[in-house]
Amino acid sequence: MAQTTTLRQRLAANPADKYVLWIVLVLAAVGVVAVYSAIAFLAETKAAGNTERFLFKHVVRVGLALGAMAVFSVIDYRKLARWSRLVLIGSLILLVLVKIFGVAQGGAVRSLQVGPLSFQPSDVAKVALILYVGVLLAKKQEYIKSLGRAFTPIFFWVFLSVALIGIEDLSTAALVLVSVMVMSFVGRVSVAHLGSLMAIGVLCAYLLLLASPGRAARIESYVGLKLFPNTNTEEVFSEQGEGYQAKQARIAFAMGGLTGAGPGKSVQRDFLPAPYNDFIFAIIAEEYGVLGALGLLALFVVLLFRGFLRIARHAPDPLGLFLGVGFTTMVALYSFIHAGVSCGLLPVTGLPMPFVSYGGTSMIATGVMIGILLNISRQAK
Repeated sequence: MAQTTTLRQRLAANPADKYVLWIVLVLAAVGVVAVYSAIAFLAETKAAGNTERFLFKHVVRVGLALGAMAVFSVIDYRKLARWSRLVLIGSLILLVLVKIFGVAQGGAVRSLQVGPLSFQPSDVAKVALILYVGVLLAKKQEYIKSLGRAFTPIFFWVFLSVALIGIEDLSTAALVLVSVMVMSFVGRVSVAHLGSLMAIGVLCAYLLLLASPGRAARIESYVGLKLFPNTNTEEVFSEQGEGYQAKQARIAFAMGGLTGAGPGKSVQRDFLPAPYNDFIFAIIAEEYGVLGALGLLALFVVLLFRGFLRIARHAPDPLGLFLGVGFTTMVALYSFIHAGVSCGLLPVTGLPMPFVSYGGTSMIATGVMIGILLNISRQAK
């Protein structure tokens, strides 16, 4: 009982960033309402119209994500960082196992099945990588410009992680790489070194696109040009080809107008593939209009500013600074890229919107990242 009182006193004396906390709660609430509306077609085809079944699963996952956020907000991020290398190695082993024993979901083999549960090791790997890169950046500050002593040891782990993730999930791999590069720029890594890393990343992405006609077709459909020798031109540029999803998402925005069609009145949820996940932002824009969509994005903008200018900037040590920048960048990129895909500004990627899209291991991983951010904010100067 005495320990509980001490913990309460400590939490009261060092409160977490209330803006970030409230933003996450609002996003989760918006997500539950939006998913309930968007999931009708999935329920009709897979559960005889039982929308409550899928809604219950989503609410449970939201609860797990918020629970993870609460737990990690009270665990000192320095203690977590001590285990980051082991967790990263374990997640890389799991990524290798995915290539051997993985389960196909949505046309890609990204998950491992453990009994009745499945999870994506890439979600564990991206959190562990940010943690470990933060540790290495903080440890090597005295000689951070050195190629052999700093850059090579850090980006050995980055390249290995991004390559294993990118084999099946190129968009997540690219997002993780950009997040790490932003961390490294703040950590004073040589710009020339970062430029070479970006060049290697672009080359590897091109090779992966050559090996995957489906992903290459998405890029061609987006730019409207034939770029890769491994794609079928007729399928790429047909009405039901790769551009179908983007077209239906734009129709959702047009039908929503300025103020929207109203809650639960989406028409495009019956035409968009995975409207409850990959295109949840388009459904929100249709039902609540451009104003509702911009309001949702405004929450992520505030989260971005709080993460950079309040939490990372006032972190008690370099490790807190780098972790604050890394996790804030990753969450913000997920949201903005998802929104960009939904309104046709970016090629289709399949990235969820944090706390809003239909839940999975990605949502729980996001809860962990926000929890670490909140813990840093408790110790901010």
